[in-house]
Amino acid sequence: MKIAVLGTGNVGDTIGSKLIEIGHFVMMGSRTAENEKAKSFVAKQHDKASAGTFSDAAAFGEIIFNCTAGVGSLEALKMAGEKNLNGKIIVDIANPLDFSKGMPPSLAVCNTNSLGEEIQKAFPQAKVVKALNTMWCGLMVNPAMINGGDHSTFVSGNDTAAKEEVKKILKSFGWAEKDILDLGDITKARGTEMYLPLWLSIYGATNNGAFNIKIIS
Repeated sequence: MKIAVLGTGNVGDTIGSKLIEIGHFVMMGSRTAENEKAKSFVAKQHDKASAGTFSDAAAFGEIIFNCTAGVGSLEALKMAGEKNLNGKIIVDIANPLDFSKGMPPSLAVCNTNSLGEEIQKAFPQAKVVKALNTMWCGLMVNPAMINGGDHSTFVSGNDTAAKEEVKKILKSFGWAEKDILDLGDITKARGTEMYLPLWLSIYGATNNGAFNIKIIS
């Protein structure tokens, strides 16, 4: 499958590398076609990777992973172009973390709204699925790293078929079906995004990002 990864940071690199490892073709998108991090990604992945602008990548991808910084996600997706997003699944991994007043960051959107909802409103013909935003990127693609892979991840979105497609990708990353919890429509992204202040507090207290939560009932 051809997949666009928007964003050249650690999350984009990790997701893109895993997608290539399991057989997909990836184009990494950024503001400019000459982004050095994107070129470095292509160099280490060889023939299964390419790079371009946000627009280039979105046009290329059958599915789009939004791995941009959350406060810039809407701008990046607008640069990607609505026509390149219409009808496609956008896997939204971003969190609306606002670092403008230093650490710890606050949430730029919360309580009665979420970044996932804002993206869905801005691109009504796209199929936004919030996923993987509650953990460190290393765990996103390698859940077996802790507790034998037995811990929880979440999806939310308005389109049931789109969520099923995203679940297939999560399972190809190593997530077990029983550990993928469908929370409901895209408004449920509010809860997973608002978990980030707690995640950051745990990270600060343990100095370790390799942790996650497990739903036990």
